[in-house]
Amino acid sequence: MLRALVAASVLVTASPAVAEPLPPGAIGLQFGALSGTGADAKRIGAGYYPFGLAAAWQPMSTEQRWNWSLRWATMFGRLYGGNAAQLDSSLQTVQMDVMAGVRYRPWTTPSRYLTLRGGAELLRSNEPIPPKEQRSFVGGVASIGLDQYVGGFLFDVDVRYGLIGSGPGQLALLVGFAVAGP
Repeated sequence: MLRALVAASVLVTASPAVAEPLPPGAIGLQFGALSGTGADAKRIGAGYYPFGLAAAWQPMSTEQRWNWSLRWATMFGRLYGGNAAQLDSSLQTVQMDVMAGVRYRPWTTPSRYLTLRGGAELLRSNEPIPPKEQRSFVGGVASIGLDQYVGGFLFDVDVRYGLIGSGPGQLALLVGFAVAGP
């Protein structure tokens, strides 16, 4: 009898779950490590991003498992050990990219998402990069990552491959911290 009363009170007082919107925007800092790939590993070497800025727009509610995402980033890099760094000990780069993609939530928690993005990237270096001996490059970029909301913040980890199709190939591991909001 007690079980029936408890079950009845739960059914009467329970309200249906309502989807809550997640903060659609985020702006913050990114840091990371990067390396040239293939023949470009010898040309540009390996290094890190001491500073970067990123902004994202990814409207979702907690009941959605899939949705789209837009992301813009500017990263300042330093690479060491490559033969392109002839005048300075490091090859200094600035890369700007804009990417569109999808976010997917395979877990039950509404605060963690897998991301898959692709787009275009502009890379500029302080010294010419062989074999084209250019300082400016434009090409494709792709990333796969993980977004985690904690309070009003968004933490993300991305693996990014840049300059698909032209310019020096780079593989990067990025860690980001952003303020999430409208």
